[in-house]
Amino acid sequence: MYIYTQNLKNIKMKKSIILLLSLVILSCSQQPSQECQTLETANVNLEKNIEMYVSVWETLFEKRDIELINIDSFDPQATVVTAQGDIVGIDAFRAYYNNYLSGFSDAQFEIVDIFGQGDKMVKHWTFKGTHDGEMFGIPATNNKVDISGTTLIWMKDGKILKEQDYFDNHSFLTQLGLL
Repeated sequence: MYIYTQNLKNIKMKKSIILLLSLVILSCSQQPSQECQTLETANVNLEKNIEMYVSVWETLFEKRDIELINIDSFDPQATVVTAQGDIVGIDAFRAYYNNYLSGFSDAQFEIVDIFGQGDKMVKHWTFKGTHDGEMFGIPATNNKVDISGTTLIWMKDGKILKEQDYFDNHSFLTQLGLL
């Protein structure tokens, strides 16, 4: 009898919780509060940011067109955060990433996953290619690389403001035959 009574109490409690949640959801959908509207707007903006971001980077590597790093998708003060110091401005941003296009004629870049909140996003990516051109002053080694990493991304007004990449640089340099 004890087990049956406990199960009955659990069922009643679950029904009460479901009813309460239904009322909260219903009230939010019928008369959206300022908080609900703010969250909905933030979610719509995040979806637009992700769609634009993915489109720019996938097209850049697919078409190998570094000119896609431009004022249409990047803030004028676009910044790449590196261990050697920040690289600031669209021209500098473009020059930095052009090293990967000129250093790897068969570069394959894939965004595995991307998510975020507000104007901040995180991207998980893979990069593959043959180092057959100069990259950051390093002459071609003709070695193949296959690395993955993550990038922290800051957006501003629907444009890319700042990026900071994290990947295993030791593995990258080893695959290039430099270590």
